[in-house]
Amino acid sequence: MTQLRIRDAALYLGVSDDTVRRWIDAGRLAAAKDDAGRTVVDGLELALLARENSTQAADPSRVGRSARNRFVGLVTAITSDLVMSQVELQCGPFRVVSLMSTEAVRELGLALGDVAVAVVKATTVIVETPKEG
Repeated sequence: MTQLRIRDAALYLGVSDDTVRRWIDAGRLAAAKDDAGRTVVDGLELALLARENSTQAADPSRVGRSARNRFVGLVTAITSDLVMSQVELQCGPFRVVSLMSTEAVRELGLALGDVAVAVVKATTVIVETPKEG
């Protein structure tokens, strides 16, 4: 069973250590002590709480899609040459980078500060875990 210290749980949830402690005190999140006597929370319980508390900005496009991975955010950077552009979005705590044609950037009228939706449809998703030790 994966156990996470309060500071790590707070980092993964995007909240303060004090918020995690308040949730433990309120019974919203169970806690235990590890072998060193530090307060820890169960990784699965934390993941379920993260899912329950997750919020995503509404997709303003109102378009039906088969892709489930949609990230609504703000355009924070556009780097273009004659042919290709790199467009960066800040979608909540996530930075999403897209490479597209400069023509597409012009056709979409993308500008810094615009609201945009990154739609990710990939056949390969790489999952990594932290190295123990």
